[in-house]
Amino acid sequence: FGSDAKEEPFWDPLELAFAASQKTKIIVFHAMPRNLLKKMEISVAEAEKRTGKNAVNMQETYTVYLIETRPVDAASEGTNPALDSLWRRYSEFELLRNYLLVTYPFAVVPPLPEKRAEFVWHKLSADNMDPDFVERRRVGLENFLLRVASHPVLSSDKIFYLFLTEADSRLKALNATFRVKNPDKRFAEMKHYGDELQSVISQLLRVRARAADRLYGVYKVHGNYGRVFSEWSAIEKEMGDGLQSAGHHMDAYAASVDDILEEEEHYADQLKEYLFYADALRTVCRKHELTQYELEMAVQDLTSKKQQREELATGTIRTFSLKGMTSKLFGQETPEQREAKLKMLETQIEEGEEQVKERNAECDEFVKSAWVDIERFKEQKDHDLRESLISYAIMQISMCKKGIQVWNNAKECFNKM
Repeated sequence: FGSDAKEEPFWDPLELAFAASQKTKIIVFHAMPRNLLKKMEISVAEAEKRTGKNAVNMQETYTVYLIETRPVDAASEGTNPALDSLWRRYSEFELLRNYLLVTYPFAVVPPLPEKRAEFVWHKLSADNMDPDFVERRRVGLENFLLRVASHPVLSSDKIFYLFLTEADSRLKALNATFRVKNPDKRFAEMKHYGDELQSVISQLLRVRARAADRLYGVYKVHGNYGRVFSEWSAIEKEMGDGLQSAGHHMDAYAASVDDILEEEEHYADQLKEYLFYADALRTVCRKHELTQYELEMAVQDLTSKKQQREELATGTIRTFSLKGMTSKLFGQETPEQREAKLKMLETQIEEGEEQVKERNAECDEFVKSAWVDIERFKEQKDHDLRESLISYAIMQISMCKKGIQVWNNAKECFNKM
């Protein structure tokens, strides 16, 4: 990252291809605790709009977020050290998350808040620079950092620590395209569950957005009731006070719509987090497929080498090959040539067997680590979504009670006329 965080980070395709060809090592900052929040206070304190030139020298407007950190030990000892702070763009958070996805393929990496405004009701702006959207994204980015910092594995990562404390840290991302012949049934089912979970939450968010539109209309209708009752009260003598009081109740109810919809948006943000968590869950399953694919390729290569050894030793060609046709056209190899090739194949087979053994161990370790974290995630998900849905139901009940109460109050006003 550039120290001024002005330019969009850019990775050369060759650099990415080289990185993808390397063995990714898990970098652990051993001096850090398993839960970074026990040692460091972390917050995304504010957002700021800036204008500058991007990587292709074009002017652009973007938002940066101020990350502030402070040692917990110093605060407990009564001292008040200055906050360490640095600015990050949303794209830098994306790079951090991509790095975590690649480096810890067995982990359910916490999601980022949405990059663009989605699932919003009509009163909210879909503009990425809208102050309300930027504030919600600031809260989401802080939640992302706190989730990572409290994760038993991710919190110990050195790059994550440097992301919080040094402006010039750098990250790389990896990509791979593959097809697994023998997928693990558990991970295949979990990947399908991630797809279904994302679909269900997306539908729920769309329903909620439509409901918010209707709710806004209902509250505004009550404001119209209040206006009409107040106007009516001006032409009535005996009924005037009752109509005016009923109008006040309607106006007060209509004015509360913004607070209600703000609370609605809070619960929507909680659902959105798990919309993105579903993608993180699918990513773990894809990483397992990659591990399985590498194992299958190693086994396939070893099998091919053993077949070549057998064909060379017996002089029998089992499958069509250019090598076999060449031997028939130009004659068989000399014993010395065959012996040299057999010796080379023996060495390659030994290396291949060792590689298959390593791949098996890696795959077993991945499955073990990934399943532990998936179980942890499922427990977290069940707790969070249960609490969120219960709170949302309580809010809906309270809202309905307020609607009933305003009409009970209006009825009392009408009775007094």
